[in-house]
Amino acid sequence: MKRVVERTVFERMVAMRRDLHRHPELSWQETRTAECAEAGLSSLGIPFRRVAGTGIIADLPGPTGVPRIALRADMDALPIHEETGLPFASIHPGVMHACGHDGHTSMLLGAAELLARDGQLPAPVRLIFQPAEEVGAGANAMVGAGALDDVGMIFGGHLDRHYQTGSLVVTEGVVNASTDSFRIRITGQGAHAARPHEAIDAVVVGSLIVMALQTIVSREVNPAHPSVVTVGRFEAGTASNVIAGQAELEGTIRAQDPEVRRHLMNSIRRIAESSAKLHEAGVALEFTEGTPPLHNKREMVTVAREAAVSVVGELGVCALDHANMGAEDFSCYLERVPGCYVRFGAQVPGREGYPAHSSRFDFDEEALAIGAAWLYEVARQAGAALRRREGPALETS
Repeated sequence: MKRVVERTVFERMVAMRRDLHRHPELSWQETRTAECAEAGLSSLGIPFRRVAGTGIIADLPGPTGVPRIALRADMDALPIHEETGLPFASIHPGVMHACGHDGHTSMLLGAAELLARDGQLPAPVRLIFQPAEEVGAGANAMVGAGALDDVGMIFGGHLDRHYQTGSLVVTEGVVNASTDSFRIRITGQGAHAARPHEAIDAVVVGSLIVMALQTIVSREVNPAHPSVVTVGRFEAGTASNVIAGQAELEGTIRAQDPEVRRHLMNSIRRIAESSAKLHEAGVALEFTEGTPPLHNKREMVTVAREAAVSVVGELGVCALDHANMGAEDFSCYLERVPGCYVRFGAQVPGREGYPAHSSRFDFDEEALAIGAAWLYEVARQAGAALRRREGPALETS
């Protein structure tokens, strides 16, 4: 490892992470979390402003005439009851940092400390503390609040217990899938269970739809394009001796290719409407569009990888092992400005690893040092690249 943060910075990040972990807050409710981040920024003399309810934008100065480099961390927790047994476990029943956002917030504050005392940044740097990533809405809210104004590049990352601590995962191409949801409401005709001929059974129609949806990915999509259609909720009926006249299905759609994404939606509509028509039932279909696929382009991957090599060396840099079908609203930033999203290896040594969004999820806190060092280094290297592109600045802002 060629660059590490000093011990005092690391200890402050760990203390912050544990405090945030003990006091998790759900999407759009990150009030205390934002206040902790603001206190950290204030202690460093970094000006900031509150936006989008609980979001924060903080700016460090640099040469004039050069666009800003943005670094982003998400802050929200999940509606999960914690079962880690950690001494700093959540004090709020049913709410937990089960995805590492407490770590992301802490490492961005650590990077802020490194940047604040640098004194010769090649470009201005913007720190984005984002709410509501877990519901896929925070990034667009921050964009609407001006987070990307005068930003030339943006970088971020995610703790990942699939990779060893000390590794940085930098991958070209699609690294996260799009996510959309659907709701199908079926209207049939209720009746006595003993007289099915008088009914239009919404359970039968719904079951037919569920089974037919399974053929979309297996029979309509090129196997080379990862995609998922999952029905997560099927609700119908009120009693064992009553044929249900109403049913409702809800599910999620994941894709890594925009054309496949559109095809999945069209196929769900076709199958739902055809299945209902077959049984003379009514159907209403509603799609809720979520985040697009997250695509790292080659030029930005080169910048991110060079910064990663500076931190962990050539042997510490790797690529994703396989397609990731999880969603990440960092993709909403990348639709507007160039950037790259990486992963910070964070396996807990000697302990069984539980997946993100699990009630037992945890990560190796040593990864905080790697993340902070990479955020600092990528801000410097990306800033230098922008400065070369824009021309030398004559004065500082």
